[in-house]
Amino acid sequence: MTVLSSKTTIGILGTAKGPHVKALTIALEGMGVKVKLIDPQKLTSYMPQSATFLAESREALDGQAQTPENIKNLDALLIRSLPGGSLEQVIYRMDVLHRLEKQGLMIINSPSLLEKTVDKFYTTALLADAGLPVPKTIVTERFDQAMEAVRKFGRVVVKPLFGSLGKGMVLIEDPDTAHRVFRALELGNYVYYLQGFLPHDNGDYRLFVVGGEVVSAMRRQSNYWKANIACGATAEPYHPDSVMTELAVRTADILQADYLGVDILISDGKPYLIEANGIPGWTGLQSVSNINIAEVIAKYVLRKIGRI
Repeated sequence: MTVLSSKTTIGILGTAKGPHVKALTIALEGMGVKVKLIDPQKLTSYMPQSATFLAESREALDGQAQTPENIKNLDALLIRSLPGGSLEQVIYRMDVLHRLEKQGLMIINSPSLLEKTVDKFYTTALLADAGLPVPKTIVTERFDQAMEAVRKFGRVVVKPLFGSLGKGMVLIEDPDTAHRVFRALELGNYVYYLQGFLPHDNGDYRLFVVGGEVVSAMRRQSNYWKANIACGATAEPYHPDSVMTELAVRTADILQADYLGVDILISDGKPYLIEANGIPGWTGLQSVSNINIAEVIAKYVLRKIGRI
């Protein structure tokens, strides 16, 4: 393993409790890199000064309080957590990342990529417009159009625009259920994001792309239609063929991702892109992979900033 000078400092935007933060920290420190934990909810900006972004973290990796850190002085910043909050809070955090990037800080994944992948409509639209296979999808704010989608598709999967781990997804198979679910969503001023249900064998595939290459993959198998690990699915190793590999790599290329979790479902013998995650977890994947995924990401970051 290449060992670097301790002058190299990588920031991780996240919390010390996160397993992925811990894994990346171990990998980076094993290469001689100094790691700074940055709390995404403790960002302070000063203007008109151009280099005074401070992160006051009360939860350091070693359990000790950290002094404010000038984020611009880092060699790179890895994004591992962008917690929810009010509209103002979410937009402010993204604005901070955009400003830091404009000031020359390497951010992985970039804020523009995060914006593309946090919103299911935006992700699906970009991939569909590029000619990649996605499920038939209707997105609308109108109750009548949502009901028409059920009549058209027969069975639809309702997904929250912002969400992960399969949480909040609902399979609707009849108009009466659709009516009750859609009226409830209407009360909360939600957007209807509806996809035609694709028959499958209760399984799908996660391909993990780093630097334009599929570095690991798994098949997820469930007892019902959701195949998310968080919903009880199990993982097994998977060696993707050229079609699946090319589809995952093209997805990452279109979205301009440094690394990406790409979920693909096979229905009637055809692959469909059902998810592209810009802050992908890999706990389940690591359990069936023979490579150290955190180490692969760490090496990619160091190559990108010219340190190895």
